[in-house]
This record gives sequence, structure tokens and C-alpha cells, in this order.
Amino acid sequence: MRPTQEQDELRSAVRSLLARQEGAKAWRPLTEQIGAAGLCVPEEYGGAGYGAVEVHVVMAELGRVLSPVPYLGSAVATVQALLASGDEAARARLLPGIAAGTAVGALAWAEDGTWDPAAVRSTAAPGPGGSWRIHGVKQYVLDGATADVLLVAARTDSGVSLFEVAADDPGVRAAPSVTMDGTRPLARLTCEGAEGRLIGADGDGARVLSHVLDLVCTALAAEQVGAAERCLEITVAHVRERVQFGRPLGSFQAVKHRLADAYVLVESARSAALGAAFAAAETDADADAGTGSGSGGLSRYAAVAKSTCSEAFSTVAGEMIQLHGGIGITWEHDAHRYFKRAHGSSQLFGPPAWHRARLARGLGLTEKSRPDREARQERRERQERKETA
Repeated sequence: MRPTQEQDELRSAVRSLLARQEGAKAWRPLTEQIGAAGLCVPEEYGGAGYGAVEVHVVMAELGRVLSPVPYLGSAVATVQALLASGDEAARARLLPGIAAGTAVGALAWAEDGTWDPAAVRSTAAPGPGGSWRIHGVKQYVLDGATADVLLVAARTDSGVSLFEVAADDPGVRAAPSVTMDGTRPLARLTCEGAEGRLIGADGDGARVLSHVLDLVCTALAAEQVGAAERCLEITVAHVRERVQFGRPLGSFQAVKHRLADAYVLVESARSAALGAAFAAAETDADADAGTGSGSGGLSRYAAVAKSTCSEAFSTVAGEMIQLHGGIGITWEHDAHRYFKRAHGSSQLFGPPAWHRARLARGLGLTEKSRPDREARQERRERQERKETA
């Protein structure tokens, strides 16, 4: 899983640009100078035609600076939903603008605090002229209040389906959400009879969303690794300079142990995130070649990456605050920003425990029923009584 020279150059270019352009101002040069928005868009739609490993490189660099640009929601989630839908007309209509960065996409499917496609309760009913009327409320929509392209998941008689909804439709209300992490714009989207255009096949939305979930978790894991790595760098620099009791803080053995543990967490998370990225790239290659057998393997890698990287980032961000002492809890220092991003991203697209449960189901390790456990316990107790007698 070593990066290629081209990937190293991409990393260097993105890092250099983000050092010059702070915050949301980085989005335009990222799209115009580097082509980041169209990185995984096929060339026939105006993109670069790269894959998950290149997305991993960009996301890690965005994570290092906690960038608020709409990359994850638009260039990853929305693009992958369109690609997975198989809708050629929708791809040709929507992908060029997203790839060029002139349009920002948002994918709305979370309801009741979960991204499980089976939990979608919004409804879509046939309307006049082949259109659909959508009713429902979506939560945690990345860049939902400012998006130009809205893709909304809703349930029809055939199952969960995906619809394109105009951002300025009178039946759509998008309200920015008040979040702990101010660098991650989320919105609550309400559809009250909004007009929608079916994307892909009716009833195929659950498959599309399941695949997108794996890919966005893979990308988010890369961001978490980049941010955790930066937390560790800032903390190491601080303990080298901070003098306590006449010696650098980092010279104390207890501090060294804590930093060593943090380093192990970062490197373990890096391996998990890279593993998921390469699994996603292999899945895409198999799909292009027509030899793929599904994304079951990718789902396992993505679940491992999301749970591992979420917990590693949260732990390292917490250590950053602790080892900075009083300054670590001040508004002026960046420590609180990383801490908030860590806990916000841990819940985004599902908390670690939910992904571990996904992994267990995928591996066939679901918990046995209670009667089975009780029967085994009774057998053990009978055996113990025999041995005692």
C-alpha cells in the first residue's frame, strides 16, 4: 500500500494550496487548479477518472487543516451515488458541473439518527408528467443548506429510491443545523410535496446507498487519520518547547508513554484507512472489468476503518488537550477544534459501535439467541454439579 509518485505529488500540491488558502476560500482553487472536485468522476463527464486511493490522499490533507470545503458531501457522496445509480442521463446532466466545482451536490438520506437505508421513511408518490412528490425530513445533510444539486432518498411502493430535487423547489426547506463542530456544515432538509425526478431504477436506492455508505466511510476515515496525525504533530512540538520543573515536558517518561500510545493509534488507523481505500479501488476495478462479485469485502474494510479511525482520532484529540494543559481548553488554541471534529466525525455516517455490529453481521458473527445462551448455561451448571458430586 505504498503511494505512487503521482499520489505523492497530489498530496504535496493539496497541502501547499491549503497552506496558502484557508477555510472555504480553498474550494475554488482546489477545483480549478487541482481538479479535486472531479477526481473520481470519469473522464467522459469532465473528471479525472481516478479512484478511492486518490480521494484518500485529498481527504487526509483536508483533515489536517479541518477544512470546511464541501468535498466529502459533493465530490464523494453525491458523485458516487450518481455513478452507482447507473442512470446515464443523470450522470451526463449533473456530473460535469460537480466535477468543475461550479455546482455543489448534497445527498440526503439519514433519518432518525441513522444512515441505515432500511430506516428511510420519507415517501415518494407518482405525480403528473412522470414526476414524483416527496414528503419527509432528512437529518445531517452535508452542505444541504448551500447545495445546488440535491439527491433525496425516499420510499416508493417498490422500495427505497433516489430522486433529484431542485434546491429552489417551493416544497423544500433546508435549515442549517447547529453543530458542535462549526467546520462541518450540516443541514436539516424538509420536503413537503417537493417535485422529484427518479434517479436510476425505482426501488434500487437501498443498494446504491449501501455502496455509497462504504465509500464515504472510507473517505471519512482518511480525513480522521490526517487530523489525528496533525494533532500528534502539534502536541509533540508543544511538549518539546514547554518547560516544566526546569526541563522540557516531553522529557518526562509518563509523557513519552502517552505520546507513544498516541503514535500507535495513529499508525493503526492509517493502516485501516489505507486498507479500505485499496479495497474500494479494487472493487471499482472489478466493476469496470465486469468481474466483481459485490462489495461485501469493501463493507467489512469500511466498517473496520470507520470504527478504528473514529476512536483513534477521538483519543488522540483528547490527549492533545490534556498535554497542552490550560492553553488546550482556550478558544484561541486549535485543540478544541480538533476535539470537536473528532467527536462529530465519530458520529457522522454511524458511530463505531454501529459499524462493528455491521462488521459482525457481515462475518456471520451475530449474537446467538437468548434461549440458546440459557440452554448452554444450564448444561454448564449440570456439568459443574456432576463434577462436584
